Amino acid sequence: MTQQPPHRYLGKARKSVDGMEKVTGRARYAGDVYLPGMLHGKLALSMYAHARIVRIDTAAAKAIPGVVAVLTAHDLPVRQQQPSSRQTTTLARDVVRYRGEPVALVLATHLAAAEDAVAALQIDYEPLPAVATVEAALDPAAPVIWPQGAPQADSDLTATHAAVARGEEQNGHTVSNVHERKRFSRGDAMTALTAADVVVTGTYRTSIVHQGYLEPHAVVADIDPLRRQIMLYTSTQGQFGVRDEVARLLGLRPSQVTVVPMTVGGGFGAKYGILEPLAAAAAMAVGRPVRIVLDRSEDFLTTTPSPASTITLKLGATREGILTALVAEIVIDNGVYPFTLGGIMSTLLGGYYRCPNVQIDVVEVLTHKPQAGAYRAPGAPQVTFALESSIDELAHRLGLDPLELRMRNAATTGDPMGNNDPWPSMGLTKVLEVAAAHPLWRNRTPGSGVGMAIGGWPCGMSPAAAVCRVDTDGIVRVHVGSVDISGVNSSFVLVAAEILGVPPEQVEIVAGDTRSGPFAGPSGGSQITYSVAGAVAAAAREARRQLLEIAADMLEARIDDLDIREGEVLVRGVPGRSLPIGEVARRAQEQPGGPGPIVGEGRAAPAENAPGFVAHIVQVAVDQETGRVQPLRYVAIQDVGFPLNPLMVEGQIHGGAVQGIGWALHEALRYDERGELLTASLMDYTLPRAADVPSIEAVLVTNPAPNGPFGARGVGEPPITAGAAAIANAIRDATGARIYELPMRDEIVFQAIRQVQEGEDISS
Repeated sequence: MTQQPPHRYLGKARKSVDGMEKVTGRARYAGDVYLPGMLHGKLALSMYAHARIVRIDTAAAKAIPGVVAVLTAHDLPVRQQQPSSRQTTTLARDVVRYRGEPVALVLATHLAAAEDAVAALQIDYEPLPAVATVEAALDPAAPVIWPQGAPQADSDLTATHAAVARGEEQNGHTVSNVHERKRFSRGDAMTALTAADVVVTGTYRTSIVHQGYLEPHAVVADIDPLRRQIMLYTSTQGQFGVRDEVARLLGLRPSQVTVVPMTVGGGFGAKYGILEPLAAAAAMAVGRPVRIVLDRSEDFLTTTPSPASTITLKLGATREGILTALVAEIVIDNGVYPFTLGGIMSTLLGGYYRCPNVQIDVVEVLTHKPQAGAYRAPGAPQVTFALESSIDELAHRLGLDPLELRMRNAATTGDPMGNNDPWPSMGLTKVLEVAAAHPLWRNRTPGSGVGMAIGGWPCGMSPAAAVCRVDTDGIVRVHVGSVDISGVNSSFVLVAAEILGVPPEQVEIVAGDTRSGPFAGPSGGSQITYSVAGAVAAAAREARRQLLEIAADMLEARIDDLDIREGEVLVRGVPGRSLPIGEVARRAQEQPGGPGPIVGEGRAAPAENAPGFVAHIVQVAVDQETGRVQPLRYVAIQDVGFPLNPLMVEGQIHGGAVQGIGWALHEALRYDERGELLTASLMDYTLPRAADVPSIEAVLVTNPAPNGPFGARGVGEPPITAGAAAIANAIRDATGARIYELPMRDEIVFQAIRQVQEGEDISS
């Protein structure tokens, strides 16, 4: 642990600033917005994975009392273009390309009428051949989803989570269901693999996983027909990006679209504008406010889950356990539109460990399923499961301690990532050192069911601004334009309080909309604290400077002799000579000729990101008669840089660990060979329950980021990365069975145990 300078408020646990609103039901979500004249929208979703829309008969639906309009693609004022992503598609035009694609929108004065009208719609389809699996899509005889060429993914708002460039383009000129082939390489991996003393090979498969948020997608669009202005009340992670995309699709200026971010009931990468363009277009079409709230099954059918993947991995090493070669093929099922996760997956797969010879081939495939999207550290759980399972197997093969093998090869600052860029400041070896000393690892015995894995995330960065205002009541109001999906406002409060010398109770965060809030990037990629906290700090410092400058005249003292403590400006060493900051603000505002209100502006534009790494240790019990796996203890060790608010950081770690358990043992969206979703409700899609989750110990490693505010790093993404791999390695320790598929449900574990007992090789 790195010793930190003492702080009054930072680094000390403090409860959520909006916790009381949420637990008492006072927090307002998008679904709580009701406007005069508002219409309720209900979607008619395609029943086919691929079909031509022959006819939409709306007569019976329109005859239902309360129905105001039934809209199809031809009724919407949207710029005509080939759809390129789920975010840029409002309603299907002529052809549907996945089960659950919106075909029509019913608008009614009450929800029940809209639901009845959807049931009364007569939609005739001509079914077309569907490619619902990667294997079917790669068949040379398969129908091509986009015969004119796959759309570009540049406008996909969810890509902000994981945009990683570079890699050698491998595409040919033949139109197919492969929208991208890339190779990431260094050295001569194939030769090094042949020369390696030990080679471990495995093919790892992961399923499509839903983000599992509590609140389904929801939006209310208001319209000012005279000025052609749209106001969107929505559950979104990125208000400025949504504003720009809606404006582009509707042919409006960004200033004509205002996005008001409401309380978000969970996003995890999925809420970047799926419904907003449709709601805005519908409101423009009918000249009235429109509300669209998905139910749970609709959310499963028509949103953007994490993609399935197949990763074939070969690791070569010396007898001493030094990695010499990594050769991999990553095949990703991206659904109907490109998403391009191959870059970040390759960056991580080839970057966790020092390895001189790397070759990673990425094949990104289109299928007749919903477009894949971002889910907390998108791509990282998949490649970490493959890599960390292989590293663990290599340790068994060499007779080495799995953690010692990792220490010998762990990447450090300046080592190349999978795309050959150097790692910025990172702390993988530091979390491994802490893991090595933890009793759960140090005191384990062979076969005790204890496994470990590392994981990491580059963490994003984006420019941001903030405004800090000191009011005459002594309250410090900090204006930001970011969306709080993870408790960041509870840390911003402490940043401002620390710099200004006021109790956190005197600090209020004012989250603005796209018209009133300072710019901030989207709440994804673990970038908001890293970026916006710097802007908040800069604004608070400027407000502090103004306070001291003004108070120096009032107290007849030098600025260097002043300090601010507990909300009062005081003269050091002179008891009784002080002024509350509210009084300083009042006099400044009321004094003729100035100086005027105390308002500090701050900006931040980080030049380098600050990766976050974890080491997770898990103990499991495995019932060898049924294959049932029960996690017993979970230790999550994470380099957090400096925890601005440890309570919020630990909450992020706990949540990510539970989601990792979901990846490992429970969650999968299953489709049949026709593209029909078989797990379209929470009766079928299993999330971890309280009884499935063990006690989770969060261990914070403070390895300050050189450019982070107070040394902070992003903490949201890393906690989910290592869970599935650590549990797989714990199962291997308990049973000797290596699992190559997620989720590792009872039947899969049972079969693997039996195959080990019978001496079969299940690596592929």
